[in-house]
Amino acid sequence: MKALLACIGSRGDVQPLLALAIELTSLGHDAALCVAPNFRDWVESCGISCLPIGPDLRKLTGGSAPTLAPAPAAKPSPEQLRQLAIQSVQSQVPVLMQAARGCDLIVAAGALQIGTRSVAEALDVPYVFVAYCPAVLPSSDHPPPKMGFHHPQGLPAAANASLWAAEEASWNDRFRTVLNEERAKLRLPAIDSVRRHVFTDRPWLAADALLGPAAPGAGTGIGTGMEVVQTGAWFLDDQRPLPPEVEEFLAAGEPPVYLGFGSMRAAEDTGRVLIEAVRGLGLRSIIAQGWANLRPADTGSDCLSVGEVAHEALFPRVAAIVHHGGAGTTAAAARAGKPQVLVPHLYDQYYWAQRVGRLGIGVAGPTREALGAAALSSALRECLRPAVQARALRFAARVETRGARNSARLLAESGSGGAQAQSPE
Repeated sequence: MKALLACIGSRGDVQPLLALAIELTSLGHDAALCVAPNFRDWVESCGISCLPIGPDLRKLTGGSAPTLAPAPAAKPSPEQLRQLAIQSVQSQVPVLMQAARGCDLIVAAGALQIGTRSVAEALDVPYVFVAYCPAVLPSSDHPPPKMGFHHPQGLPAAANASLWAAEEASWNDRFRTVLNEERAKLRLPAIDSVRRHVFTDRPWLAADALLGPAAPGAGTGIGTGMEVVQTGAWFLDDQRPLPPEVEEFLAAGEPPVYLGFGSMRAAEDTGRVLIEAVRGLGLRSIIAQGWANLRPADTGSDCLSVGEVAHEALFPRVAAIVHHGGAGTTAAAARAGKPQVLVPHLYDQYYWAQRVGRLGIGVAGPTREALGAAALSSALRECLRPAVQARALRFAARVETRGARNSARLLAESGSGGAQAQSPE
C-alpha cells in the first residue's frame, strides 16, 4: 500500500502524521508526507519522502509581535479572506494531484484540507479525514473553534448548534464556489456543504479518549450525524538524547518549570514575563525559544534557554509544563505525568485548557491577551499543589500511547483506510 499523508499546519500538525508514516513503513508500506516546506528536512531525516505544499509557515505565523493584541491592527476584509481562500484551494489541488498519483490512500489532517477529498475522488482512492481535537468536529456539546477569537466553553446546546450553523455558512461563503470550480476541472459534480464534504460522515479523531473524548453523537442535530473513529493521539517515538547543556542544567538543581509556546507568535517581552512568573515562586525554568524566539531578559543561573528538544525526553524531568495548549503538547504533558498550565492563544487551545482544568491535571491559565507575571504565578502555584501533581501522575498511566501504531495497522488491514471515499453530497 502507498499512502499520501497531507496537512497544512505547523509542527504540531505535522508531527502526528510523521508518526503515522513511520508506523506504516515499519509494516512494509510506503508513506509520503505533503506538508509545508519548513518541515521537509526534518521529515526526510526520518526516512520519509516529503513533498512541500504552500508557503513558509514560520514567516507567516512565527516571530514576536510588539503587543499582545489578539489580531493585527488592520484585519483582512471579507473580500481579502475570500481571495486568500480562492488562492489556497487553486494552489492546493494541482500539488496534491501530482503528489497522490499512484497512491492507494489519502489521509488528510486538519480542517484546511479543502481540496484533498476532491483529489481522492478524481483518482478513485479512499480518503480519510483526521482531526486532532474533538472541538474541530461539529457538535452541540461545544462551540466551533475560531482563529481570531474564541467562543466560551459551556454554552447551551442550542447556542452551540447555532454557532456551528453560522460556521458552515461561512465555510460555504469562502470555499464552495472555488472548490466546485476545481471539481468541475476534475469532472466531478458540485458539492453543497464544504464542511461535510471535507470531514466526511466518518472522520478519525487522533486524540486520547480520556483527555479529549469525541462528543457523543457528533454532528447530531446540526446537519449530519458522524461516526467518529477515535484512535488515541499519534505520538512520535523521539529517542533523541537531551543536549549536554540541558542535562547539566537538570542535574544542577531541583526540577525546573518548562516554558514554551511552540509555533505561536508572542509579544517581545513574553520571555521576561514567563521567567519573572517562575522566579516569583523561587523556581528554576527552561524556556523553549520556539518560533517566537522567546528568551529570558537575562542569563541568570536559574534559567536555561533552549532550541527544539525532544519533549519525550525532557517533560518527565520537569516540575510543571507551561505551554500554549496545542493538541500535541497537551497530550505529551499528560503522557509525562506532569501538571500543566495552558495559556491559550487561538483555535482549539481554549478547548484543551478547559479539559485539563476539568480533569484536574493542570490549570487553565491566563489567555495570551491576559498574560502577566502575577496571573501566571498564581496559575503555577495552583498547578503545583500536591493534589494536582498526583492526579497528573495517575492520569499518565491511562494515556493510550499506541495510537499511531494501531491506526497504521487499521489502515493496512482494512485496505480502505477504514473509511470509503464517499460520493459527493
